[in-house]
Amino acid sequence: MSEELELLRAANPVPAGEGRWRDRPLDAPAERALNRLLHGARTRRARRRLVLRAEAAVLALVAVLAFMLTDAGSGRAVAAPAALVPRAGGAAPSLDALARLAEERARAAGPGDGPRRGSHLQSWSLSMGTGPDATPPVTVPQERITRWNADGSGSELVVATDPLHPGRPVIHDAGGQWRTVSDGKVLHRASYPPGSDAGHDGLAARTRPPTDPKALRALLTSLYGAAGVDDRSAAAVPRLLMALSAFRQEWTPGPRESAAIVRVLADTGGLRPAGAVTDRLGRRGVAFVHDGMAGATDAADATRQMVIFDPRTGQLLGTEITFTEDLPDFRVTAGEVMSYEAWMP
Repeated sequence: MSEELELLRAANPVPAGEGRWRDRPLDAPAERALNRLLHGARTRRARRRLVLRAEAAVLALVAVLAFMLTDAGSGRAVAAPAALVPRAGGAAPSLDALARLAEERARAAGPGDGPRRGSHLQSWSLSMGTGPDATPPVTVPQERITRWNADGSGSELVVATDPLHPGRPVIHDAGGQWRTVSDGKVLHRASYPPGSDAGHDGLAARTRPPTDPKALRALLTSLYGAAGVDDRSAAAVPRLLMALSAFRQEWTPGPRESAAIVRVLADTGGLRPAGAVTDRLGRRGVAFVHDGMAGATDAADATRQMVIFDPRTGQLLGTEITFTEDLPDFRVTAGEVMSYEAWMP
């Protein structure tokens, strides 16, 4: 039990001095985040697993890891991908200029251009473990589509796939055992009848996102766990980006909500322009980066966080978290990617 508590503390992005995160039960996004942290088999020898998201690079050589296939025949699955490298220089807009562009687009949006409950996400997840019996870090790519309709009906679909390597076997976590499955294998599918939305998720999923930046910041603080982001300091950026990720899993923003997202980040210090970049799905974007603490020795602080926007619209395209320090306990080195999310309409 003590080792599990140490793992939770190491992964907790909220400093110890922040006080209690909230004084009520965890909502659905928080429960999913906790499940990701504790994902994997627990043994009496206190084997610890930490499941995080990771990526694959667009124009980069990648290492490959051979696995015995379960239902994919024989082949190789991609692992240990490289980080994105923004191209510095050029005429990339500042975050404030991007916010003004998004606000102009929001003013031209029509009544039907509002937010939509549900999301479409392609993620790459890095599983890491510690201990003598831990397996090496492995990349797990998935595509997840969630849709909710006006009558409360909805659907969920999770597919094992890597769009950077179509047709290649895909690594999948089968109850803590790393196996490969065929590209496009359905891992989860569910349909919900009308009226199901009210009981499916918590208050966060049912609360329509505001278009005012101050109200959006308050929503992220109260419902998505971004405690302490009201100070608008660089230290708030990691928690703010984590809250935005949880929010984005529940809602697909329209132009007005997208403008509010960019303005919230523009008004928060700590994100520096990094240049133009091509994201994991081949889309042209502009990157902004927050650097973690130099010399950090735990996974929560030894990272660099990158957020990618469409330079023409201000739409959030994706986020990336990269290690900035070697972490021997997890067998990762500086420069490896901890997580990547690519958001689609």
